[in-house]
Amino acid sequence: MLTTQGYGRNTTRCIRTEFDFQPAGRRRVEAAFDGGRVSSDGGLLLLRELTESSGVFRDFASCFRDHRDPSRVEHTVEELLAQRVLGLLCGYEDLNDHDMLRDDALLALAVGKIDPTGEQRKRERDRGHALAGKSTLNRLELAKPTVAGDERYKKISYDDHGIQRLFVDTFLAAHDRPPAEIVLDLDATDDPVHGKQEGRFFHGFYDSYCYLPLYVFCGDFLLGAALNTADKQPVSGAVEELERIVSQLLARWPDVRIIVRGDSGFCRDEVMRWCEENGLFFVLGLQKNSRLIAEIEGEMKQARAISEQTGKEARVFKDFRYETNRTWSRERRVVGKAEYTTDKENPRFVTTNLSPDEYDARSLYEDLYCARGDMENRIKEQQLGLFADRTSAHTLRANQLRLWLSSVAYMILNELRRIALAGTELAHAQVSTIRTRLLKIGVVVTASVRRIRVSLSSVFPLQHVWWRVLENLHRHHVMRR
Repeated sequence: MLTTQGYGRNTTRCIRTEFDFQPAGRRRVEAAFDGGRVSSDGGLLLLRELTESSGVFRDFASCFRDHRDPSRVEHTVEELLAQRVLGLLCGYEDLNDHDMLRDDALLALAVGKIDPTGEQRKRERDRGHALAGKSTLNRLELAKPTVAGDERYKKISYDDHGIQRLFVDTFLAAHDRPPAEIVLDLDATDDPVHGKQEGRFFHGFYDSYCYLPLYVFCGDFLLGAALNTADKQPVSGAVEELERIVSQLLARWPDVRIIVRGDSGFCRDEVMRWCEENGLFFVLGLQKNSRLIAEIEGEMKQARAISEQTGKEARVFKDFRYETNRTWSRERRVVGKAEYTTDKENPRFVTTNLSPDEYDARSLYEDLYCARGDMENRIKEQQLGLFADRTSAHTLRANQLRLWLSSVAYMILNELRRIALAGTELAHAQVSTIRTRLLKIGVVVTASVRRIRVSLSSVFPLQHVWWRVLENLHRHHVMRR
């Protein structure tokens, strides 16, 4: 069956409403999008339970200022933020998706709408749609940072410092007592752009026009995400991010020991000097050069001899003092790894202010420095699974806000793993696996005067995990009271 819909004076568009498939014996097989209020994202109930008890959207919305006329507001800032972030968690990266999702009753329930079906709002401007459409959400993303004196020229503004503090506050709240030591991982990655976005530059290493966002993680916790332009070095803004994050951490945990870890892109005198002056430790990759390679020449010959004798790769480490000719302000400890991989030499170097008594050369490199590789998995999860690279807005500030929206989505996902999925087969799963195996479950939503009933698929294979997650959430909520 075809229906027609007009677009403009003389334009008619045909929309197919019924579909035919291969028959089943003598019976026809037909399909149509007429199932009513069916949602494909039953896991939103679990996300709602988590976000309601944690108050994450309330805290996120407190970083925004709404200058709209209250009498004309249909969707609060908190509801708009919740709709956008929950959409990312369920796999909807594009604002266009929300022109259909605005009628998803389960998403509306998770957002916090009292009338998730929109039946009581048919006389209002949205004509029965429970949630906001793409245009309203786009206006949210075009919000500007709050500047004293110009609020009356904005509909919605935000406190960028407040948003940045939110990630560290969540990390602090996740610990009942201060840890003795934490490691802050720094890394930058490419975020390709394919339009004429503000601040785009060509990056020779990545061979593309891109942004170069800077991330700060502590284990699985995201503490900072700054959208830098690609004409800057990866280390640009790193000291400022460390100052902000460390001061917030030490205000609550004055005795915690902090180690800063990063690859050679962050091995700059300003970073190391700042750590030394503020009582922090660091272990940073050091780019190899002829002086460094000459320093471990003997160890490299030894590693090659071992490899040729055993037929396996071999590593020999050397601990020494080193200072650059011009760029370092002082001499520092360096660990060199002389590695031979059965067919070629593979020298690597790290520098640190940790003492040899605490970490010998091998343990410093293999146990401490190499552990930073796990951060790359967290960045990939955010970029690929939660669409942090969807920076297609024109302005740099709008794309920074999009990065923060994805960061809040990651923050919620990390809490879901830490609290709700503990002890289940999905406790360490990536967002894509959690989404397809836990969140994507078909449900039917029916609403009456007295209740809202959500009927989940009777043949969902992970029902035992689903109920375990809900039990964990309820138990955690009771314990936190």
